[in-house]
Amino acid sequence: MENKNTVLDFWFGHEQDDALTAKNQAKLWWSKDEALDAAIRSRFASLSEQALQGDLDDWQDSAQGRLALIILCDQFPRNMYRNTPASFAYDARARQFCEAGLAAQADRQLRPVERVFFYLPLEHSESLADQQRAVALYDALCRDVKETQAQAQNETFGGYYRYAIRHHDVIARFGRFPHRNAILGRISTPEELQFLSEPGSSF
Repeated sequence: MENKNTVLDFWFGHEQDDALTAKNQAKLWWSKDEALDAAIRSRFASLSEQALQGDLDDWQDSAQGRLALIILCDQFPRNMYRNTPASFAYDARARQFCEAGLAAQADRQLRPVERVFFYLPLEHSESLADQQRAVALYDALCRDVKETQAQAQNETFGGYYRYAIRHHDVIARFGRFPHRNAILGRISTPEELQFLSEPGSSF
């Protein structure tokens, strides 16, 4: 039976070194793979729906439980419903879990690599205020890692910080993510179309 532990084990694996975790899980986290998407959908679609509806709110009693809820609502829908409006339909709920967790300082109880995903609902937001907060959180995360981790971790987390800045800059420029326009039925402006023709314009 799937639960918060199986969600976290699936997403993070069992390696205790954060840089190695990031390396080992990179394909799962960042690639576009139909087989992986189908596997996540088969295993976790029901659990994600329960998280959306509030049926798993008791998981918020622990930092790990909050993280599992965020992954169920922020990460898994992007795999399960890739290139459809449903991939973003859980985002507001993910932000709620993130914001409540930040207020409770639950993120401070997590490993650095886990904090990366704790903050992602803000990075995925089309609100500039959320983007500004995300950049500040990833900056603080990098500073924490620099004080306590090896060089490999510093490079890994520096990349996450730079990616947060890229997201921020797109929202500061356009007020939304242009690469979502086609999926959500939004009409792109000429400036957005020019941007979308550039390498690296989509996340």
